[in-house]
Amino acid sequence: MNYETDLMTTLKDAGLRITPQRIAICKTLAESTDHPTASTIYEKIKAYYPSLSLATVYNTLDILVAHGKVNVLGDAGDGKVHFDPNTDPHMNLACIKCHSVVDISSKFANLMDEEIVQSSGYNLLGSRVIYYGICPACQG
Repeated sequence: MNYETDLMTTLKDAGLRITPQRIAICKTLAESTDHPTASTIYEKIKAYYPSLSLATVYNTLDILVAHGKVNVLGDAGDGKVHFDPNTDPHMNLACIKCHSVVDISSKFANLMDEEIVQSSGYNLLGSRVIYYGICPACQG
């Protein structure tokens, strides 16, 4: 099963109808590498679905977050909540100037998850570790 289909299955299992708008939201998330905001997703697909509301985007994201399919990163220095479709253990770096967010793989992310599971007994649905700084492009 691919990630887009997995997202739609999660929505269906949560009792939501699989509408063309929700399919577009899932497709946008599945293709995303830039940690979008709800507004970014909305603006990207609004032209194709004029009846789409920002509330539908937020509600869809809330369900996906609650089921561990998407992580909430919080703001990247821009006052907007960013979402991360990559729920594999990793770190995020957020630039406080251009507000870009990038994924950084780290063996320590896996080790932290393992340690937390062993010491707490939790079934982890996801995690977020975000570092803030100034990216190389903005340093120049």
